[in-house]
Amino acid sequence: MTAPRVRFAPSPTGYLHVGGARTALFNWLYAKRTGGTFVLRIEDTDKERSTDAHTQVILDGLKWLGITWDEGPYFQGAYAARHRADAERLLASGAAYKDFLTTEELEAERAKAKALGAPFRYERKKMELPAAEQARREAEGMPYTIRFAMNEGEIAWDDAVHGRISWQAADLDDFIILRSDGSAIYNMAVVSDDIEMRITHVIRGDDHISNTPKQIALYRALGHEPPIFAHVPMILGPDGKKLSKRRFAAAVGDYQDKGILPAAMRNFLALLGWSPGGNEEIIAESEMIARFALDHIQKKAAVFDVTKLEWMNGQYLSMLTSDELIEPVKRQLEIMNVQTRRDLHSLIDAVKTRSRTITNIAEQIAVRLEGATVTRDEKGEQFAAKLGPAFGENLKLMHDALSIIPADGWTAGATESVARQLAESTGKKLGDLMQPIRVALTGGTVSEPVPELLAVVGREESLKRLSS
Repeated sequence: MTAPRVRFAPSPTGYLHVGGARTALFNWLYAKRTGGTFVLRIEDTDKERSTDAHTQVILDGLKWLGITWDEGPYFQGAYAARHRADAERLLASGAAYKDFLTTEELEAERAKAKALGAPFRYERKKMELPAAEQARREAEGMPYTIRFAMNEGEIAWDDAVHGRISWQAADLDDFIILRSDGSAIYNMAVVSDDIEMRITHVIRGDDHISNTPKQIALYRALGHEPPIFAHVPMILGPDGKKLSKRRFAAAVGDYQDKGILPAAMRNFLALLGWSPGGNEEIIAESEMIARFALDHIQKKAAVFDVTKLEWMNGQYLSMLTSDELIEPVKRQLEIMNVQTRRDLHSLIDAVKTRSRTITNIAEQIAVRLEGATVTRDEKGEQFAAKLGPAFGENLKLMHDALSIIPADGWTAGATESVARQLAESTGKKLGDLMQPIRVALTGGTVSEPVPELLAVVGREESLKRLSS
């Protein structure tokens, strides 16, 4: 059997959407699993909206995710001549015909349908001009479109995700395949390109299902068997609606900027609509490839749960060493305009297990650096209010007690010993002495154990914050 050839074909008219990234990932996994070829094709035929900048964003997003392509990137706009030639072949074979109706005539027909409360459909028998009129318009060089003639009968396919899907050709309009300016419309260009690139499997979002019967008809009219289609479920927001940039972060770059790791994003996207057949949440790339199968893709829409993504990212963070995290953390600190010459390895080790993103790590490190501005978060404020006057009193007691520790003896063990002795001598709870320190040093109520926190922040900076 011929090895599968799959493609990801985004339009460079905006950012790389997480849904598009998931489609690319599924294609990539399938190619890797089957020893096939993954083709990247940029569908840049929308000249008004397509930009080089958007193309670069897509390429950068795929590279960041670790999704590499075997061929391409090809640019659809470069194949306009072939698209036209294929449309002309259909015209010559009688599978398509010239439509000389003007825009005004079509608009008039749409207006009639609207007045009757009916949807507009292009019906060839009703709208076809008399032969003499067509000949006159052609002789005068009037512009025309080329429409594909949908014949009667059933158009069906066995979708690798949804099973058998059937349409009646009579329910579909004769659709334009070539505009009057000679450019191909989407369905014509896609089929022409997929034939030329020998694509065997089309794995794409199920919002394309309505295009599939038209494309199958085009394949057959051009003398080719259609590829295997696999329409994957849409990705919805927590509210059950389509993801959009206005309501949720829908661009891959947004999550890169938030400090999500590529491996975690890959893992998360893979589980949006695909089941590996077990209960694991954290799946290595090699396992994803080994288990990936089209018949394990679910039919129902997947929900993009940011909380789960951040949890998963935290799991990946915890598996990385400070050496592996040092560069991304430094980059994030630079973005935050935080500068330090201090070695960050110990700080990363201190905070990474309680972090969900690279940004979290950088934020926690920033507050532990000398001269940092500490602002209490909501829980820090609530704790201080709950403790009342004792909050400040306990801070002063701990400040005075810790002050006796010399700089060369400032260790987690020494600070814990002092705290325990103070609790015993004053009868105060150890937690009531320790937690105010945590709030004073970080602004929050969650951190590494307080003795370790004091050691990381250092003697001078710790005592300064305890007295402020």
